[in-house]
Amino acid sequence: MSRVVRLNAMPADIAAHPTPTGPRPEIVREQTAAHGRTVVEKPLSVPELLYNQGWLRKLLILAVLALIWEAYGRYLDNDLLFPTFTATVAAFARGVADGTLPARAWGSIKVLLIGYGLGILLATLLTGIAIASRIGTDFLETMTSMLNPLPAIALLPLALIWFGLGNGSLVFVLVHSVTWAIALNTHSGFLSVSRTLKMVGRNYGLSGAGLITKILIPAAFPSILTGLKVGWAFAWRTLIAAELVFGVSSGSGGLGWFIFENKNMLDIPNVFAGLLTVIIIGLVVENLIFQTVERRTIQRWGMQA
Repeated sequence: MSRVVRLNAMPADIAAHPTPTGPRPEIVREQTAAHGRTVVEKPLSVPELLYNQGWLRKLLILAVLALIWEAYGRYLDNDLLFPTFTATVAAFARGVADGTLPARAWGSIKVLLIGYGLGILLATLLTGIAIASRIGTDFLETMTSMLNPLPAIALLPLALIWFGLGNGSLVFVLVHSVTWAIALNTHSGFLSVSRTLKMVGRNYGLSGAGLITKILIPAAFPSILTGLKVGWAFAWRTLIAAELVFGVSSGSGGLGWFIFENKNMLDIPNVFAGLLTVIIIGLVVENLIFQTVERRTIQRWGMQA
């Protein structure tokens, strides 16, 4: 006697209690109209696209500041006190056309790069010693506590005595203004690296210079870049202030001395043109150089939104 088995047969208890096809009372479903649904993605309007451009927002801020400058200058109507923005731009254009401002700016930048580079080297050496030993850490912390609050301008008399009137004195005060800011931020960045990352590096056989270059520096790079920015700002303003006092070397000077000379001649539009040159160089360095480095390192590595 043969048996026929139906594979698609339902069990008896399921057949006796079929699954309800209607709505279940324990599940609440909100009924929403089609027009009330959330739009996940939609094309941005032209104003929104323009607003998302950081360079355009900054350009708008600069334009507003220039308009305020122009309005206030016209209100005072006194070029000896506060020249208008158009008068400053005209003086700036004349200085660029005759080569005076580019030559003075390049003279300042050359000295700045020398002092900035030496400051970075000294900060790197001090930070390496601090990472290598506790005595080095104590030394860096002590020197930073003593010298970081000391304004570089306060060292101008000593710089004049030790190095004379020239670029040597400028480089000395630049190194002082750069070193401690970079060393402090770099050392703080190294200390903030998690022990997990260090253990991962050691598990891969890294030690010494390999651990520093492949683990510590990438992990601490946000703090290092911040130190470089702060050091640059300190160096730039220290250089201009120092040149205002003793910026003449071999019969020529930088932007600070250009400002000082024109102040003595009461050519205030040229004074403002020199200040405008300082501002433009600062904007270029910050928005082109440092932001490019930040975009290709920190943001690319996912360390910053």
